[in-house]
Amino acid sequence: MTGNTASDVGVTSSEVTVGLIVSKTSVLGSETFSPPMYGARAYFSSLNDRGGVHGRSVRVIVCDDGGTGAGNRRCVRQLIDEDHVFAFAGNSIFNYAGASDVNDAGVPDVGAEPIGNAYDQYRHLFSLYGTTSPRDGRIGINGKLYGGTEVYRYFKTALKTHVAGVVSYNQGDSQRFANLTVDGLEVEGYQVLREQVDFSVPNFDAAALDMKAHHVDIVFDALDSTGNVRLCRSMDAARFTVKAKVTTVQSWNELVRTDYADTPTCRDSLYATGNDRNYMDTQYPPVAQFRDDIHRFFPDRDDKLSMWELEGWASAQWLHDAMTSCGAALTRACVESYLNAPGDYDGHGLLTPRNFVVDLNPGAPRRNCLNVAQWQNDAYDRRGGWVTRTPDMMTTCFDVPSVAYTP
Repeated sequence: MTGNTASDVGVTSSEVTVGLIVSKTSVLGSETFSPPMYGARAYFSSLNDRGGVHGRSVRVIVCDDGGTGAGNRRCVRQLIDEDHVFAFAGNSIFNYAGASDVNDAGVPDVGAEPIGNAYDQYRHLFSLYGTTSPRDGRIGINGKLYGGTEVYRYFKTALKTHVAGVVSYNQGDSQRFANLTVDGLEVEGYQVLREQVDFSVPNFDAAALDMKAHHVDIVFDALDSTGNVRLCRSMDAARFTVKAKVTTVQSWNELVRTDYADTPTCRDSLYATGNDRNYMDTQYPPVAQFRDDIHRFFPDRDDKLSMWELEGWASAQWLHDAMTSCGAALTRACVESYLNAPGDYDGHGLLTPRNFVVDLNPGAPRRNCLNVAQWQNDAYDRRGGWVTRTPDMMTTCFDVPSVAYTP
């Protein structure tokens, strides 16, 4: 600890206090938003056993906001005003109502899941996926955000898909993601059929039958994990088979093994895309370390592993790397200087490269890379599992247009 001092808020000569906000008790269920919390906590526990950050241990204070705006503001104020956290990591928040308070207090929020738009709005918030937005208090650039079409290009190229169904709830966030999906598919030349179901009483049977009648060969969605399972049940009941049922990274998890047990046909067509290594690919050292850390500190999570849990672990690693760069003089300004540097960050090979460099020409074509996995019922000694379908996510890249959308 030679040279360590109380160099900033939440930092003593022997300890750094980190906050973590999670919507664990939200109406969507305890597993919907909590996996990143377990990943981040496992990383920091392992880090402390290895000596911490330049001799400082990391103390993590978790606050469950209940998935409500009021609860989120309560957690923000508690962690900043009472617990005096140095930074946040591993946040997974349904309604980030306190984001402006975090930003106004100048507390770095590092590597969180960007469920809303706050991480494209505030300069002290750094999402796990990076962003090219200025984060000057406004969302995106001139009120627009941008996304590439590499996912749709991949399936068009690899599986020769042409007619896509997009299923969403009649709920704002779901509709926004569905709109972006539809726009990207149409740019890539797909014929698109939209299916909207009621959030409270969704009729997935009708959606499945309609897509079957229109000869849809690939299905995308803007649903939660429960919605995905119910949609698959309806697809199997209708004997509606597709080349790919593409789900979000949130549903790229071990629970597919049991949740989809009664929908084997649909489950075998499940694909997930993302920008991280598959949590089953332990030939990569960071993935192996993640698996070891989870097994050691949360052994009851072995059958609940997920990409979001891996991303929570990656979030903690990113904050650790930023803090390490500061040496003994650990400050928030130093951490943010590291995060805002022009070079790409890849989490030691765990993530596709990302940064926070502002792009004032966001509509220009981009070269984007991705990882793709498919669930296979008879993989991994016939127990089933997520099988990576890309040779290497660092080289599975496409030159694609950037599609603007209003958040």
